[in-house]
Amino acid sequence: MTRVQHDYVPQEIEPKWQKRWDETKLFNAEFDSKKPKKYVLEMFPYPSGRIHMGHVRNYAIGDVMARYFRMQGYNVLHPMGWDAFGLPAENAAIQNKVHPLKWTYENIANMKAQMSRLGVSYDWRREVTTCAPEYYKWGQVMFLKMLDQGLAYRDKRSLNWCPSCSTVLANEEVVDGQCWRCDSNVEQKEMDQWFFKTTQYAQQLLDDLKQLQQWPERIRHMQTNWIGRSEGAEIDFTVDGHQEKIRVFTTRPDTIYGVNALILAPEHALVLKLSRGTSQERAVGEFIKKMKSLDKSARTSEDSEKEGVFTGGFAIHPLTKAKVPVWIANFVVTDYGTGALMAVPAHDNRDHAFAVKYKLPIVQVVALDSKSPGETELPFVDEGVSINSELINGLSTSEAKTKIIAELVRLGIGEARVNFRLRDWGISRQRYWGCPIPVIHCEKDGVVPVPENQLPVLLPDAVQFSGKGGSPLAHHESFVKTKCPKCQGPARRETDTMATFVESSWYYARYCAINHHTSAVSKSDCQNWLPIDHYIGGVEHATGHLLYVRFFHKLMRDWGWVSGDEPATQLICQGMVYKDGAKMSKSKGNVVDPDELVSKMGADTARLFMLFAGPIEKDLEWSDKGVEGCHRFLGRVYRLVMNSLEELRSIKPIDVATTPEAKKLQHLLHKTVKSVTFDIEKDFHYNTAISFMMEFVNALYLVDLKAADKESQGVFRNCLEKLVLMLAPFAPHMCDELWEQLGQKGFTLDQNWPKFSESLAQVSEKEVVLQINGKIKDKITVSAGTVDAELQRLALANTKIVEILKGQAPKKIIVVKDKLVNIFI
Repeated sequence: MTRVQHDYVPQEIEPKWQKRWDETKLFNAEFDSKKPKKYVLEMFPYPSGRIHMGHVRNYAIGDVMARYFRMQGYNVLHPMGWDAFGLPAENAAIQNKVHPLKWTYENIANMKAQMSRLGVSYDWRREVTTCAPEYYKWGQVMFLKMLDQGLAYRDKRSLNWCPSCSTVLANEEVVDGQCWRCDSNVEQKEMDQWFFKTTQYAQQLLDDLKQLQQWPERIRHMQTNWIGRSEGAEIDFTVDGHQEKIRVFTTRPDTIYGVNALILAPEHALVLKLSRGTSQERAVGEFIKKMKSLDKSARTSEDSEKEGVFTGGFAIHPLTKAKVPVWIANFVVTDYGTGALMAVPAHDNRDHAFAVKYKLPIVQVVALDSKSPGETELPFVDEGVSINSELINGLSTSEAKTKIIAELVRLGIGEARVNFRLRDWGISRQRYWGCPIPVIHCEKDGVVPVPENQLPVLLPDAVQFSGKGGSPLAHHESFVKTKCPKCQGPARRETDTMATFVESSWYYARYCAINHHTSAVSKSDCQNWLPIDHYIGGVEHATGHLLYVRFFHKLMRDWGWVSGDEPATQLICQGMVYKDGAKMSKSKGNVVDPDELVSKMGADTARLFMLFAGPIEKDLEWSDKGVEGCHRFLGRVYRLVMNSLEELRSIKPIDVATTPEAKKLQHLLHKTVKSVTFDIEKDFHYNTAISFMMEFVNALYLVDLKAADKESQGVFRNCLEKLVLMLAPFAPHMCDELWEQLGQKGFTLDQNWPKFSESLAQVSEKEVVLQINGKIKDKITVSAGTVDAELQRLALANTKIVEILKGQAPKKIIVVKDKLVNIFI
């Protein structure tokens, strides 16, 4: 039949519906205790000025979830905000002569407009901006609470220093020896810094990983290794000729008789004293200087060459009383254990390589079999039987460990110990654009917390940004000079600011309430909405933000602010977006601008491609043809509805089918609804869900609506309505337009998600044999469950049967349902 052709013009459709959604406050979330809840959250972005395709993918993933769950009857919280502090704003101030505050808020306005153009269903009433005083005030309150409990403290440490950014970096911010932001080589620098005592929660952070069964296995594995629990013993070695003792940590106290050296971190407090006045003093000094220019993670990498220097000093073995040389080496750091270890080259790969390189003696003290120890290949790092070990010869490794520890305790020279690789979190940053640390330094009273009624400590507006000499705050006289809250004497403010990761560690709980000003979070609202049900972000945050957010949740739990041990039930790590085989970046010239794509093909096309191009957890390779294909598909859906509107207006949707054609359509509908629902529910397989809808559309295009029987027309109309609802979370603008054009009221978001019948979804076609007087004459295909009367009608209408009967009336017809029709003449 001739149909009026309608063009799909997203540039007209999308602004129309964005305006309506905004005017009706469609995305506002109000808690309803009568409904089950879903808290869907994408990690909030840094306001760099423009969103990129990685953002588009992230937000599209979360938005489909939020829309789908709302249509399934859930009470959905879907907020967004801005991780707004950080170095880029300060660098922009230096380069462009613009204040970070102005730069940041202009960027937020741009990115918020871009998000709105994508049609993402955020409740903007809950918007969080971490650089806003009304937000970071509560970060300062938390700091003071931690300071009061001994969970925040100041200490002088050798720390990671980025010379380019002129600031300290946490271990988690150093990637392959380089700054995570600017890729500059990281150095070691000794400074007074503020720390959070994450180590106090190390065991909980490790144990509670068991609760996170819906987090990716690799994230849990990475955090397990980062926390790094080790059981063993600490042992004291007396320094020869000195009063001091060197305490070492080892996981294998049973190998103590195989010690050939003690190896200290170059930063260890005793190193210079041990080498002073010896022939090794100069070599030790040069080695320490060399180590200061290297990042600790690079030094301790398994792939790095093992280097060391003899200090010139000796220690006394606690059991044998033999002299043991004391060395320093690049692979020992003060951040783990005691900053000193006992080298046992026969039973440790690293110690063995070191001993071979520097020609140190190797003594075997564990064998696979005590009767034939010589057959054990060294280094032998597994458990076995102790040999050449006076107190423990013949004992198994576990027995030997127990006995050695007991002996060390008896002698007062050691104890059992559990150590963690996790270090306390260094939060000081020598920058302006961050949350001020709310303490005051007084010569009389020392470190004094700013009284809570004087918070927030505000960042001063009038500052000079030179990019040199550390933080501009340190040179801002009116900010630095103040009075001590205790003695009222002259004092100075802390000029370090907090790491941006601090402010992003509790934002998710702040979203739960609207316009809440009396505390950091609303306990009752957190009780309603937490934990996050689906948290979406990148795997690169595994040992940074995703560890800190767990730490902060446990803090807030212990303060009675939130309940539960963990902030998020499920973590979904989306893959990167690549083009031409490389991650999109300006330097590679392979960036696709989301604004240009939306202007040309529409937001729904951008969303659909990001979700159709592959599983959400896998990296996505950009394809212009793929984008065009998604745009064509949306156009086909649009025309499928619009080109039939004249006929559809007089047709009522039905989900009852008795005719073969209607049954086929009904089966196809229920099968598609089941498949799409299953793939969204099961690990959010959006790409295959979209594929099922594409197949559904192809089948619907084969229907001749004008020629179809009335029942089939009703089922066809029902198919179109359900298609629009299924596609709505993916392409909401076009689907709301089609929903309206079909004469329906309201938004697709407020409709119920289509239901399916298991039996109708499983219906399949059956082959029925046609016989005359028991002899097979033909076969026909019908829908399973076709009634007997319909089977008889189809059989008598069959061309071959008609030719044989030649108008003769059958004497008898026997129907064996779904199998055969036997006609007797």
